[in-house]
Amino acid sequence: LKENGSAAATEAGNVLDQLQAAAAVLSGDSRLGQGILASSSRGTTPAIGGVPIWKRSAVERRQATEDLQAIGIHARPTVPGLKRSKVGSVCDLVEGLASVQEHENDIAELVIVCEPEQSSLMMGGLHPRGSLFERPVNVDTAQSQHAEFRKQLRAHGLRVLSVSDILEYNVEENVAARVDLEDLAFSALVYEMKAGYTVDDLKEEDREYVSDDYKRNVVEAMSITQLIDTIMINPTVHIMPSNRDTGLTATYTFAPLTNLVYTRDQQITTCRGVVMGRLRSEQRQREVQVMRFCFTKLGLPIAGEISEGGFLEGGDFFPVGTDLALLGIGLRSDMNACQQLMDKDLLGTRRFGVVRDDFDQSQDRMHLDCVFSLLSDNLCIMLEDIIGDDSPKRRLVDEYVRDDKTGKYSLARKGIEFSSFIRNEGFDIIPIKHEHQLQYACNVLNLGDQRIISVHPPTARQIVKHPNFKGDVKVMDFSSITSMYGSVHCASQVVRRVPRGSLPRFSRPNA
Repeated sequence: LKENGSAAATEAGNVLDQLQAAAAVLSGDSRLGQGILASSSRGTTPAIGGVPIWKRSAVERRQATEDLQAIGIHARPTVPGLKRSKVGSVCDLVEGLASVQEHENDIAELVIVCEPEQSSLMMGGLHPRGSLFERPVNVDTAQSQHAEFRKQLRAHGLRVLSVSDILEYNVEENVAARVDLEDLAFSALVYEMKAGYTVDDLKEEDREYVSDDYKRNVVEAMSITQLIDTIMINPTVHIMPSNRDTGLTATYTFAPLTNLVYTRDQQITTCRGVVMGRLRSEQRQREVQVMRFCFTKLGLPIAGEISEGGFLEGGDFFPVGTDLALLGIGLRSDMNACQQLMDKDLLGTRRFGVVRDDFDQSQDRMHLDCVFSLLSDNLCIMLEDIIGDDSPKRRLVDEYVRDDKTGKYSLARKGIEFSSFIRNEGFDIIPIKHEHQLQYACNVLNLGDQRIISVHPPTARQIVKHPNFKGDVKVMDFSSITSMYGSVHCASQVVRRVPRGSLPRFSRPNA
């Protein structure tokens, strides 16, 4: 009935929602009942991810609503008289919710992803190489595979929020949320005169149409979908006089956020919380602004940021407990960013291992998570080509140690071969073949307690056969996402893992 779309069918669907909610409450599941009501077309929760919640399946509606509400986000009216920040946190959040990631093997609790978005990804697919993609991409297949990825994350108990969910949430009901989204879209939209023309070439009465006031009127009239599309494609309108019709004509250029699907890179999550990075590629730098907006809207504090002069990308970072953090430098992240992390005390660890890529610096191994990943507290995978002092692709580690009295880091050891360093930290290494690494074998996602998602079946078998591995590996087809030069670790930003000793550990699902 709901798919019919008529008012009567919608009303019937709402009644069904209320009956389902009542049944859930009567059966003892009040939370499920609240989630169903919240996702009703007559409830307070707006369209999520570009599709009205009531048009989604019952399972998808419950998941989207429960994931937002589970971390304390509830739609609410604007409260008159309250002063709000420039980008207002317009969601009710559980008091004291914090972003933290101490160890890659800690239980993952909250993850932010970005669904492959139709307009920006379509533009990126027009010229894959120029969009930093590895291969041509099928947008529909990418969206289907990413949906399965989110399904698997939820099946393992994670709360999954997408960028589009966050941008759109509560905008229909909350004026502050609407204005904040308009401001972000306003900054993404550029009006300028076409090359060879100036404003003086326009008639006096037409000059207002290249002004910020006119652009503001345009943005305020946009639908939520239009606002998000504008944010994702960053259009520039090139205006010139036409001397006919409306007096103006325009051409358009775009700077789509084609790589935002890889939410790993714009920031890192340390023991201190979220640290905003700086991306090496010029076309990706606006992604940081969009992710910062999302964190601010969720009320998740930003612990710090990398300022101009340094480059930090999340695919280079691995937390290894409260004693050690690792960051790869070379093709993407750099030593300037490492120094800022130490000087600003943004790591929260006693030691900091800077993993230098001095000899390789290949696009196929651009980040540390392309050649290395943690599977447990004492087991990891590593590209066999970088192992050993004699390897022409070897990585070298400089270890910095924090002084308890001064709080300053200083260099303690320099130039340690990476595999030797890792073994001395108590890890066994599963070596990964070069041809398997090129198929994203090393880029796995650890959901905590040795629960691994992999995109490479032979490596999954290699992992489970190791005597020290006691967990589970889920293999999934992610080929349309990997065609854009990244895999499951790249496509997820875990912003909260359960710190050891602070909260009960979750038991591993049987399935």
